Amino acid sequence: MTIEEAVLNGKAAVVTGGSRGIGRAIVERLARDGAEVVFGYARNAEAAAEVERTVAEAGGTAHAVAADLGEPDGVARLFEQAEKHLDGLDILVNNAADHFLPALMVDVTEEYYDRMMAVNAKAPFLALQYAARNMRDGGRVINVSTLNTVLPGPGISVYAGSKGALEQFTAVAAHELGSRFITVNTVSPGATDTDLIHQTNSPEGLEMFKRLSPLRRIGQPSDVADVVAFLAGPDGRWMTGQNLRACGGIR
Repeated sequence: MTIEEAVLNGKAAVVTGGSRGIGRAIVERLARDGAEVVFGYARNAEAAAEVERTVAEAGGTAHAVAADLGEPDGVARLFEQAEKHLDGLDILVNNAADHFLPALMVDVTEEYYDRMMAVNAKAPFLALQYAARNMRDGGRVINVSTLNTVLPGPGISVYAGSKGALEQFTAVAAHELGSRFITVNTVSPGATDTDLIHQTNSPEGLEMFKRLSPLRRIGQPSDVADVVAFLAGPDGRWMTGQNLRACGGIR
């Protein structure tokens, strides 16, 4: 399938946190499906440039924008630059999440709490506000959460709480934007082969995740990107207010 024949041809997309891992896979998949993509990144300019090159080599278009969503003007900066590249907005993927280290509730600092909530909850809320005001009718919003909102464990209170807020934003926004045929859904990955999972889990922990899945492996970023692409495309038109757990059957 050529870009000209792709299902998202002519669509404009914004992806937060698109330089690595799941975000990168989402950017590359949406671009391969024909969308012109603007994606944000916080610090790794080299990784962002590599995504731009990879997409261009495949015949697509992606524009990297430096925007730390933990900063007060991060979301505004991202969309200000997006407006310079795109002719509108059809798809928003709230993927960015602060990389966390497990911390028991008793050890969580106020700084840690504020940063996690700023990136994982406040920034997507502001992005949803922007979409509500500017997205074209018939658009798609996909919020990336985590399996940890239903599979809790020690050390993830703030991370799981911030993502739980995001899931509630999804449910409400689906009702508020439905009259304009804009769908709003959540995708919740389980254990996925990214830098984060290797930073926060031992080799033994990764093997445990493989055993927990009926498919006997951890997910790949492309596994999650494919679910996002389904929701972003025409086949996802009747899905809204849902949480699709792309977790390989881990429960």
